[in-house]
Amino acid sequence: MKEGVASFLVLAETAAGYALLEVVEFDEIASMGPEMQRALSEASNFLRCVKLKAFLAFSSAEMALENINEISEHGVPERLHRFLEMNLPQNKKKKKLILGVVEPDLGKAISEATGASVRSDDIIREILRGARQHLVKLIPELGNGVIEQSQLGLGHAFSRAKVKFNPARADNMIIQSIGLLDTLDKDINTFAMRCREWYSWHFPELRDLVRDNYAFARAAAVVGDRASFLAADETAKMKELADAVSNTIEGDDGVKTATAIRSAARMSMGMDCSSGDMANIMRFTRRMVALATYRAQLGLYLGDKMLAVAPNLATLVGESVGARLISKAGSLSSLAKCPASTVQILGAEKALFRALKKKGNTPKYGLIYHSTFIGRAAKKNKGRISRYLANKCAIASRIDAFAEDVTTKYGEQMREQVEERLRFFDTGETPRKNIDVMTQVANELKAAAAAATKKENSSMDVVDKPPPSSSKKKSKKKKEQEEEVVELADSSKKKKKKKKDDEENDEPPKKKKKATDEPATPAALASPAAGAAEDASSKKKKKKRKKDDA
Repeated sequence: MKEGVASFLVLAETAAGYALLEVVEFDEIASMGPEMQRALSEASNFLRCVKLKAFLAFSSAEMALENINEISEHGVPERLHRFLEMNLPQNKKKKKLILGVVEPDLGKAISEATGASVRSDDIIREILRGARQHLVKLIPELGNGVIEQSQLGLGHAFSRAKVKFNPARADNMIIQSIGLLDTLDKDINTFAMRCREWYSWHFPELRDLVRDNYAFARAAAVVGDRASFLAADETAKMKELADAVSNTIEGDDGVKTATAIRSAARMSMGMDCSSGDMANIMRFTRRMVALATYRAQLGLYLGDKMLAVAPNLATLVGESVGARLISKAGSLSSLAKCPASTVQILGAEKALFRALKKKGNTPKYGLIYHSTFIGRAAKKNKGRISRYLANKCAIASRIDAFAEDVTTKYGEQMREQVEERLRFFDTGETPRKNIDVMTQVANELKAAAAAATKKENSSMDVVDKPPPSSSKKKSKKKKEQEEEVVELADSSKKKKKKKKDDEENDEPPKKKKKATDEPATPAALASPAAGAAEDASSKKKKKKRKKDDA
């Protein structure tokens, strides 16, 4: 073979199956030139350089999706592993052979699985580009629209699977909600200014009596035309107006303000409006009130969603700031992968690059500036507290992203740590160490989990026990049986005692004792036998003595 001309195999993963291409003749030196690329775009030139060695088709769409999912995660599917083992040369030839793969990470996995030498560079990509272009010429079975249909079906299935499998735990809803919330804030402010300006032509005194934009719009919707308002039922209208301008936070029931509005309406200097003009003003005012109400509901929804998805981050810096950090990073998992230095200046990218370009001071904080902690710190300590807070935000986001159990304990303790750091900057009081705090929380959670497990086991034991009625019945039966056994034992004892008394009263001779009908115990049977043996031995001794005397 000529110098600079390579021979190797290339793996092509298609929607229809795996193809192993053998590069018979390919000039790597000239391959990157425009003339060579134009030559490879022609099928005759490409097929002269590249030959099909083997092809393994997918038997079903499910198999294709399963294989492409594993390849996308840089793994080697079992089907691909068997295909390579069957078609790659064995032993010493395998080590010399080079296998071309488009993805370097997939190449590493294949090299570990098969032991083959793998390369992934521009030459391999150029060959695979030509293979995709002339795939039908290499594999004629994929013609007549088969490969296009396979690609379309696999593309839809792969996209559908990726959308369904969302490891971010619904953080996409948080990103959309905080974006809509910011848009609504801008729109409501614009509409409120327009409402104040428009209605003030008719009732200018209301602007000074009601400062809040939302309360102004509600009051304008209740008052409407001044003449109609004054002519209507005073009690009902005043109650409705008091509810519209009341402030529950400050404890104002709105009665005084409503009375002032009614008295001002009587002496107003505003212009009169026709019924058509007033109808348009009222329609716009009601829309603005409905929009502000929806904005409040969306804020509650965002708070609930943050507590479900990122409870520790929400507890530490609040739902709004936490949601903005997640939105800026792209997802909760992306925020968890960011270092604390990135979290600190997240949202201040323009200021950062401007400072780097002009060699000025870099920004100290980004979105976390909206947290209450930085506002409470002294000017000289704002940079230090923002760095410390960013560190805690990074820890909280990692716990929320990768912890199995959802809890706010870590967020509460980290919030206390930031408070301690603020006190340290002000008074010099030494804060607790982070490792001690985290260990304490982990131990508390373990103890709570153990207590919950113990409670579950005890409740299961209670369920497994028989009902109390059946147990009472069983205990009654046992008592009755025991009483019967005791009675029988007593009666047997009495019978035995009676028999013994009878035997003592008329005791027969010892020889006749054997003929008694009473069943004898083993001890009673043993004692007469022993007595008889003694009598027999004494008789024998007497006979011997008589013989000796004779």
